[in-house]
Amino acid sequence: MTNKAWFQWGVGILLALLIIKFFLEVHWLLNPLLAILKAVAVPLLIGGVLFYITLPVQTFLETRGIPRWGSIVIILILLTGLFTSFVWVVGEPVTEQVNNLVQATPSIAYEIQRAVDYVIANKADFPPQLEDAIDSISNSIQDYAIALSTWLVSTVTSVVTATLAIIIVPFFFVFMLKDHEKLAPFIYQFFAGERRDWVKRTLEDINETIRSYVQGQILVSFILAIIILAGYSLIGLEYTLILVILSFFMNMIPFIGPWLSFIPAVIVGLIQDPSLVIWVAVINLLAQQLESNVITPNVMGKSLELHPLTVITVILAAGNLGGFLAIILAVPAYAVIKVVVSNLYEERKLIQKTASKKV
Repeated sequence: MTNKAWFQWGVGILLALLIIKFFLEVHWLLNPLLAILKAVAVPLLIGGVLFYITLPVQTFLETRGIPRWGSIVIILILLTGLFTSFVWVVGEPVTEQVNNLVQATPSIAYEIQRAVDYVIANKADFPPQLEDAIDSISNSIQDYAIALSTWLVSTVTSVVTATLAIIIVPFFFVFMLKDHEKLAPFIYQFFAGERRDWVKRTLEDINETIRSYVQGQILVSFILAIIILAGYSLIGLEYTLILVILSFFMNMIPFIGPWLSFIPAVIVGLIQDPSLVIWVAVINLLAQQLESNVITPNVMGKSLELHPLTVITVILAAGNLGGFLAIILAVPAYAVIKVVVSNLYEERKLIQKTASKKV
């Protein structure tokens, strides 16, 4: 019976549940470790993204005979130049739009409140189910206001924390550029024989998965941001640069991200000129069609092979468990877990096949 697949899977699931229960019971012991992990998570994430973006540049430079330290210096100079140029070109318009948005916040809030008041005043004309929903939303306005205040305070705190984290980013980034080939050998040196080969192959697959995802997602988000920038500029939508920057970051979240960046654009268009909402919808629909049918298949291909429903489920679960940072990390983390499980399954099949041949 112990050789049956269902028995082995059952034992594995039971052990996993027992391990989870153990960690839940002693979670207070892990709080210091979790605090340290949270402190280094953001700079490590940013440093890792920069590393995978610039890795092709480093490879290109070193194949031309430039030493490692020289390639790192050139990459740092290029990044500094790009960042300075971006701030010089975009910084002043973005600052102006942010100031205008802050000044217009009372009028935007007034327009939203007026729309809410209109809906409440005419709720008798709506179906009973919708009327109950309106009452529920109206009763929750105060709770939303309190939650918004708390969010603003936490956002300010997060900005300060992020500023401190950004100072640490260059250290992680330079370390990755300098010694990235040493990480995998350091890990698989603790294994021997066939296990060593499996660990080495799995680490290579994980690295390739993360590289494909980061480089592909950044490029796709950049192309979509350019398309949306052109569209919003063409229709004269206010706060275009702010909305495009938001769109760039939100598009890094597969499937759900584009809708998160679409909602603020609709609100701005509705307040500026209701007819713009149609054009905003057309621009985003066109961008998403190009992304799903042309850009993503050519940039990323089907390297991750993740089903859309699975991705959405993972993102929603991550959002409930760990907030925005967890949402960003959810898809690549799931892809890595899938690689490990897939390699384990293939290794197990190979062992069973070898054993059956010997018999």
